[in-house]
Amino acid sequence: MTSSETRDVADRSRWKALYLLCGGMLMIVLDATIVNVALPAIQDDLGFTQSSLAWVVNAYLISFGGLLLLAGRLGDLIGRRKIFLAGLVVFTAASLLCGLAQNELMLVSARFLQGIGGAMTSAVILGMIVSMFPEARDQAKAIGVYAFVASAGGAIGLMAGGVLTQAMSWHWIFFINIPIGVAVFLFATRLLDDDAGIGLGSGTDLPGAVLVTGALMLSVYTIVKPAAEYGWTDTTTLVLAVVSLILLAAFVAREATAATPLMPLRVFKSRNLSGANIVQLSSVAGMFGMFFMGSLYLQRVLGYSPLQIGAAFLPMTVIMGTLSVKYSERLVMRFGAKQTLLPGMVLILASLLLFTQAPIAGSYLVHVFPSMVLLGIGAGLAFPALMNLAMSGADPEDAGLASGLVNTTAQVGGALGLAVLATLSASRSEQLVRSGTADLIALTDGYHFAFWIAAGLVGLATVIAATVLKQVAVPEQQVLEPVLVDA
Repeated sequence: MTSSETRDVADRSRWKALYLLCGGMLMIVLDATIVNVALPAIQDDLGFTQSSLAWVVNAYLISFGGLLLLAGRLGDLIGRRKIFLAGLVVFTAASLLCGLAQNELMLVSARFLQGIGGAMTSAVILGMIVSMFPEARDQAKAIGVYAFVASAGGAIGLMAGGVLTQAMSWHWIFFINIPIGVAVFLFATRLLDDDAGIGLGSGTDLPGAVLVTGALMLSVYTIVKPAAEYGWTDTTTLVLAVVSLILLAAFVAREATAATPLMPLRVFKSRNLSGANIVQLSSVAGMFGMFFMGSLYLQRVLGYSPLQIGAAFLPMTVIMGTLSVKYSERLVMRFGAKQTLLPGMVLILASLLLFTQAPIAGSYLVHVFPSMVLLGIGAGLAFPALMNLAMSGADPEDAGLASGLVNTTAQVGGALGLAVLATLSASRSEQLVRSGTADLIALTDGYHFAFWIAAGLVGLATVIAATVLKQVAVPEQQVLEPVLVDA
């Protein structure tokens, strides 16, 4: 075999590995939203109360969001492939337990375990992609594929959840993970190169691990439980928020003085890494909040079934996927990541502003479809570019940590967005009902208020992106190439 043929084989192998990693990521991302559609069926079958039902979602969010940074750093230390495979085993086994659950305790416990496996699997994927694709053009294309899976998976989950729950039963939203998890594991052992990591001696910071995991878990718990149920000014909410901030401050102090820090503070010296994560935190809070509140608007105001809700989000998913997979790499290489990001953010903002005008007797084609199209285009442009900017500021030895940080800000941003928008929307609707407003009008107005808040969060992210992020240099020979469409 000639050297050219050897390179071609190696190139095909790494693209197969990319699709494999994205398949694992899709399984994780789907699970975060697919459960929402099945919650009523789970409640009827297992006898959950309305308040305890939230823990089917919250148990997963707390362990997933809390462990992402730790899992990402462990990937740097002992090998990302090892963490990825171990996470697949935990996630798949936990999915089986979820599907077999016969009572509340078993399902909530299995969901917590599932979150641990999801964190281990997803935290290292972006770092592995950056290592596999060091060339600028290939890396941009690979991150575009990953970004589509990571950002559009939530919308796909709404549709998949509706299909599985209506056609079979809620148990299958978990059972479906088992053959996928087994297949991904078997192919991963063949396609993913083993990496030794930089060694536990380079970062065995147990106190730091305890502090950051405790801070993140408590932060997510505060967002999804007391803040969502009792409000942001409630004493319990404030106390837990202060404790989580104290733990986070103690972690930063520990990392500044530790001989082998779990998370070297040098990573935050990168303006793009720090800025991109702030942008993602705010934009995901607005966009994923819109997914949830938009679903409620379609269900409670327009009377859509779960399957119809999934179909309503389908145009956005298709557009986002087409842009992320086929065009994002070309646009980033032609115009630069920042110049691709900003128009995308503006389109996401425009989509949310349109949703604030959706009426009670709204038409899908007139009042929903245009927003879905704008959101699909905006997210398809913005998120691949944003991930390119975030990872451009990370050194190779910190790629796993940077990957975990990107995933952490996305998950915490999503949880924050859901909690804030749901709380404010409900409070607005309740206030209007008490003043004598008809229920449906009050409900719609509450959703409009949530969409305005979401638009504000995305607008803030856009301003930060425009003022903080720096353009990443693009090789001149690649800038001059035209943007072509594959035949």
